[in-house]
Formats: sequence, structure tokens, C-alpha cells
Amino acid sequence: MPEVPAEDEEAKMSTITDGYFEEEYYISAEDAGEFLIELGEQFHDSDEITITGDDWELPFAFGEPIELDIEFEGDGEPELEVEVELSGRVEDEVPNLE
Repeated sequence: MPEVPAEDEEAKMSTITDGYFEEEYYISAEDAGEFLIELGEQFHDSDEITITGDDWELPFAFGEPIELDIEFEGDGEPELEVEVELSGRVEDEVPNLE
């Protein structure tokens, strides 16, 4: 059973910056759409995104290009998978020697 923090305790937000992290959610199409809109706005506005959960946040600075993979499987139960893969931004740029 989940524990609710006592009044004198605050829920602690974990910031994920290294190691391995994975979460999987089963949500409504409406909630997925809202998530994708908010993520898309972050892509549009900056080269850094932050994704948050109930007790975690994952900030990520990305570089270009962004890999977008669309996969459709129509045999049996049709399935469509849309995957966005980001590579971390490299901070040090190669100097221009011209």
C-alpha cells in the first residue's frame, strides 16, 4: 500500500542525471496527447527538455538531429509505434580553424 508522507515530511523530488531509468505508463489518448503537446513545445522552444513524474524529474540537454522512428505492424492486432530518440548535447564544439 502506498504511504502518504506525514504532515512534517515533504515528498522528495529525485532529479535523474545518470544511471539507467525507465518508466512505462498506460494512459488515455487525451493524456498522451497533452504529454506530447507539452513535450513538443519544449522541443520547439529550447534544446533542453524536462520530463517529470510524481516524485522524479529528468532534465535532458539534447543535440540534433533527433531520430523519429514510426513503425506499423498490421498482422493480427494492428500496432503503431512512434519513438523519439534524442542524443545528449555535446558541450564542447570543435574549433573552426579557418
